[in-house]
Amino acid sequence: MTSLPTIRDASDADSEPLAALIAASFAEYPNCHFVWDEFPELRQPASAFAAKGGRLWVADAPGGGIAGSLAATPVPSQNAVEITKVYADPAFRGSGLAQALFAEAHGFARAGGFSEMMLWSDTRFARGHRFYEKLGFRRWPGERYLADVSETWEYHFRLPLGDAR
Repeated sequence: MTSLPTIRDASDADSEPLAALIAASFAEYPNCHFVWDEFPELRQPASAFAAKGGRLWVADAPGGGIAGSLAATPVPSQNAVEITKVYADPAFRGSGLAQALFAEAHGFARAGGFSEMMLWSDTRFARGHRFYEKLGFRRWPGERYLADVSETWEYHFRLPLGDAR
């Protein structure tokens, strides 16, 4: 069994390795393209999420690069935390790394007193959808279209946290 890499807060120096992880993940799907201009937050990822009151966690891959990532950003108007940047290197899928990253976000949400976590996921990412549902997320009605280079449609998922106190 592969041991899990240590999860840490991202730094702005993680820009290139994080972009590489995301680009590699997109490349697994037809017509799913990584374009830097569509991800301005990746230029200074830690600063971008901190500026919104959020956090971005990464796990360093043995030998360099990033094995996984996940970000959490408060959405006070919905008393929720939005989860983004959920990516895992194929070598770490099924290892427990994604669950550990989600545990960080869950702790962040509960510490902030938020009542739920939510996320949007590309309709093509069926494996991810099964994973989110395994964690207790439920798909909500409706989809959204991003009008990006990949012509992305996304599903909405939400997870109530119960009493966040």
